[in-house]
Amino acid sequence: MALLGLRTLRLRLAVVALASTAVHAGAQTSVTDEYQVKAAFLYNFAKFVDWPPGVLGSSGIIAICVLGQNPFGRMLEDTVSGKTVDGKSFVVRRVSDGKAAASCQILFVSSSERTRLGAILGELRTGHVLTVGESDGFIEEGGIVNLKLESGKIQIQININAAEQAGVRISSKLLSLAQIMKNPVQAK
Repeated sequence: MALLGLRTLRLRLAVVALASTAVHAGAQTSVTDEYQVKAAFLYNFAKFVDWPPGVLGSSGIIAICVLGQNPFGRMLEDTVSGKTVDGKSFVVRRVSDGKAAASCQILFVSSSERTRLGAILGELRTGHVLTVGESDGFIEEGGIVNLKLESGKIQIQININAAEQAGVRISSKLLSLAQIMKNPVQAK
């Protein structure tokens, strides 16, 4: 019972941290600050997503990958350095296409890849990868999470149909902070 209580307390604290990050993002104006907040979101998403058994393997690592131009610089590596979620540490990698991204747990698709979104997301549709983007049309193309900058605030949009198709389960606590998109994902 004490272990369950401690896990619940940690989860509640993580939700508070994620919510305060979202509120804090509203005060940000620079591109650097925007990507610091987005890096924090990517780290925190790992706390609120369950992958199917065996996806994380026994390596003890959660791979956060960046596809396209890297807007984070070293911020993403600095954000996850030395941190763990459920005993799993993080590694940040750059990937060049959807096939390479299939070994990632979280994939950030840079806005530089907007013209290739359909092909990239099509390769990952059932691959158990939490796809995160920042482009208009990301959700409509089948992305799972879109971090939309609107009026100086980062809004979280979640395509629950795409999450289901990818086999990732998103916590109701994260869903409560997001705009839920029920866009049907078209198999391509």
